[in-house]
Amino acid sequence: MNKAEILIIDDEPQIRKLLTINLENHDYKVVQATNGKEGIALAAAHPPDLIILDLGLPDINGQEVLKELRSWFTSPIIILSVLDGEDDIVIALDHGAADYLTKPFRSGELLARIRSAIRRNQNSDQHTELIFKELKLDLVARQVWLRNEVLKLTSTEYNLLLLFAKNEGKVLTHRFLLREIWGASYVHETQYLRVFVAALRKKIEANPNKPEYIITESGVGYRFL
Repeated sequence: MNKAEILIIDDEPQIRKLLTINLENHDYKVVQATNGKEGIALAAAHPPDLIILDLGLPDINGQEVLKELRSWFTSPIIILSVLDGEDDIVIALDHGAADYLTKPFRSGELLARIRSAIRRNQNSDQHTELIFKELKLDLVARQVWLRNEVLKLTSTEYNLLLLFAKNEGKVLTHRFLLREIWGASYVHETQYLRVFVAALRKKIEANPNKPEYIITESGVGYRFL
């Protein structure tokens, strides 16, 4: 078996079957729950490495299940739902979801998101360097290198880039970024965030208009790839 066990919380038998086949074909161990209460109980009895959670559950609203799990469960939770509204996505991400995919979904993309979430969760804070293609962050010296040249970043730009880099592959909402970098009083200043992201892109992207590192998730936030 793979290094990871995945708990599926979804009331649709066809979806559970499809997910189980795909995951087991990639050597993951799979556990299934058909509703929120069962999912919470299974996660508590034997915490998995990752949870795939549907929001449209028959007994408990999926957002409430997410909030309950996040009060003690520290491993990644990926939302897989037919709900594709910005509000649903933002709320789930703000409640601690590692990622959000809508149904119908592409199996290859889901598997990539799972690998990214598990890898991100396993990464230790003891790393002294983070390397992405031609971009390197030296966490000890607080320096950023691009193509072997040191970039001149302001303290805020560095902190923003570091937050992105430590959450590689994860969608970070505007609210989360503003709160983490500037504080709770700035959570509605989305234009403020856009200015700093634009400035950062000019320094790290080969073409800021077609970014390869900091990707915009329309209406939600940004993802660092």
